[in-house]
Amino acid sequence: MNSEFEKDIARRLLKMLAEDPNISQRNMAAQMGVSLGKINYCLSQLAKKGFIIIKHFQGSAKKKQYAYVVTSKGLAEKADLTFRFLKIKLAEYEEIKRQIKELSLEVDREDLRRFL
Repeated sequence: MNSEFEKDIARRLLKMLAEDPNISQRNMAAQMGVSLGKINYCLSQLAKKGFIIIKHFQGSAKKKQYAYVVTSKGLAEKADLTFRFLKIKLAEYEEIKRQIKELSLEVDREDLRRFL
């Protein structure tokens, strides 16, 4: 999971699993707006890195059900990803504020309000 997109998915998955270890992959995908395959891949990567433990159990005669237990290593990773995500979003916020100020000055300077 190298891209910022995948790191954000990992952060959101760890948060989701910490809140509900019995959530289905289908529900994860629906809540996050990503494909079921992406969820499956990310869960396997999280398990491979020791951030979650996947427990299998028979919930019904037709389907296997899973529980996803976030490990202490996973909780530490979630905290780290959250902190890094927050830093990125704060930088984006500051850049947007700068652009708004610049555009406002341009509107005032060029008297562009008359076109609205």
